[in-house]
Amino acid sequence: MRPIVVQVLLGSLCLVLSGCATADGRARAAQSAAAAFEAALEHADTLGACEALAPGTREELEQEAPCPAALQGLKLTGAREPIGSAVVYGSQARVVYPHDSVFLALFAEGWKVTAAGCTPREGRPYRCELKGD
Repeated sequence: MRPIVVQVLLGSLCLVLSGCATADGRARAAQSAAAAFEAALEHADTLGACEALAPGTREELEQEAPCPAALQGLKLTGAREPIGSAVVYGSQARVVYPHDSVFLALFAEGWKVTAAGCTPREGRPYRCELKGD
C-alpha cells in the first residue's frame, strides 16, 4: 500500500475507534449499529443480535440461558420502521424508533447495544426489556 493510503486508513481508524469523529458521524454509526441489531431481531437472527450486545448486557442476559435462547424469550420484534433518530452523549447514544428506543455505548470494536425494547416513563427512567449492568 502507498504510504498516503496507509496514513488515511490509520487516521480514519483513529476517528472511528477513539470517538474523535464528528458528532454527525458518531450519530450515524450509532444509528447503523442499532439498525443492524433491530434487523437481526426482525429476521430472527438471534446470533447476530447477540453479537451486537455490549458485554455487560450479554452477561446479564445469559444468567438464565445462552444468549440466543434468552434473547428469543424476550420477544423483541425489531424495528419495521426506517432508521430512528440518534442522540449521542459522548460515548453513549440513544436511537429512537416509533415503537421503542435502543441505548448504545461506544467500545473499541464500535457501538454496542446496552439496552433495547425501551419505552419512556414520565418523570422516571426508561423501562427496558433488555438491559445490562
